[in-house]
Amino acid sequence: MSALEQYGLLLGLTIGVIAFVLSLYLFTQMIGKTRQEPAKDVPATGGQLSRDPVWVRYHARYYGYALLFLAFDMEMAFMYPWAVVYKQVGRVALLDMGVFLAILFLGLLYGWSQGALRRQ
Repeated sequence: MSALEQYGLLLGLTIGVIAFVLSLYLFTQMIGKTRQEPAKDVPATGGQLSRDPVWVRYHARYYGYALLFLAFDMEMAFMYPWAVVYKQVGRVALLDMGVFLAILFLGLLYGWSQGALRRQ
């Protein structure tokens, strides 16, 4: 299969998926009746109206947890493809992953030294 045929297949699949999603959307618009109710737009928690404003700001200490989560989430996203090609590439892949994990570990140590993991 040539590159042009592969791109044609990819274009056809993309157009097919977009057409399928649009047809589902139009189908739900045709058969689904929506009613406007005054209570639908009110934010509620567990069936009761919230006393606090809906758009509250989170404390800055949670951003450290979020960044650590993203770092280790990206680690897993890179380790799965690495595990697939490790057998083919060999020691070079092992060295590359070691450097990657060492950099992440240094970031974890830095976060730990700054108190990002301290419970408050």
